[in-house]
Amino acid sequence: MSTLTILICTHNRAALLERVLASLNAARRPESWRVDILVAANACTDGTEALLTSYEREQARRDGLPLTWFAEPVPGKSHALNQAMPRVSADVVAFVDDDHRVDAGFLTTICQAAEAHPATDLFCGRILPDWDGGEPAWVHDQGPYRIYPLPVPRYDLGAEPREIHDEGPLPGGGNLFLRVPWLARVGDFSTEFGPKGHDLGGAEDLEWVRRALALGARLRYAPEVLQYHYVDTQRLRLGYLVRKAFERSASSVRLRHSVEKVPLFTYRKLAGYLLRGLFSLHWPRTRFFLVRFAAALGEIKGYRQVAREQAARVHSR
Repeated sequence: MSTLTILICTHNRAALLERVLASLNAARRPESWRVDILVAANACTDGTEALLTSYEREQARRDGLPLTWFAEPVPGKSHALNQAMPRVSADVVAFVDDDHRVDAGFLTTICQAAEAHPATDLFCGRILPDWDGGEPAWVHDQGPYRIYPLPVPRYDLGAEPREIHDEGPLPGGGNLFLRVPWLARVGDFSTEFGPKGHDLGGAEDLEWVRRALALGARLRYAPEVLQYHYVDTQRLRLGYLVRKAFERSASSVRLRHSVEKVPLFTYRKLAGYLLRGLFSLHWPRTRFFLVRFAAALGEIKGYRQVAREQAARVHSR
């Protein structure tokens, strides 16, 4: 019998963790696979550990998916992932974020994809926002001043499966599943790129996927494997939009570039977005340019971080 482990790293989100565990237990179970859950409780100070202890005690009586968990006291998702990886002994491991819920067919479609494509090493599914109607109308705007990407993670390449290569778009870790030997082959998740708690950084999963592809891993998009990301309406306010655009752009530049100075066109973008935002009399247009201005500032931060990291490597030789 083949085995599948669902890996969840969580930090102080007991209510959302309970939600994702409920969705996993409500999902259809594959007939010829054994499925379990592993949770890394990362520096949790809320009711997370009590919730997990209760689940362990009640799982047999409630016919819940078997669950084990451990506490990782060092803050940072990458620390939790790196402590979790040696504990996974299944054939396939699937990453699920603590603020997701899974589709009813999630478990069965993972196993079907793994069986149907034995030469594929890594897989990714779709992540869609879990809209409930309480979000502001502007998040659905598809016009010239739509905010992109929204601070609600989404990964959707359409309904057709396909191979994915380094040019991307690469998936994050929210709906990634893979054959377990690749955990050891690729190695640890970067603590430099990973978020600490609920801060706005985090590109450790993209960096890890890029390393896997560089080692020859085959990555396949499996759109039938579906998760929904919780929509926190507090993240749809201007302050959060601006901060997230800044940090996301900085991380993207660090992943993709190796130049030693900020390109001049980045400064031109920065000035253009600022001027157009200041002189706009239309709020959706103003909001759009303020977010793009923050993204351009983030690019500058990213280029400067790259330059500092390169200089540090040179001095360490």
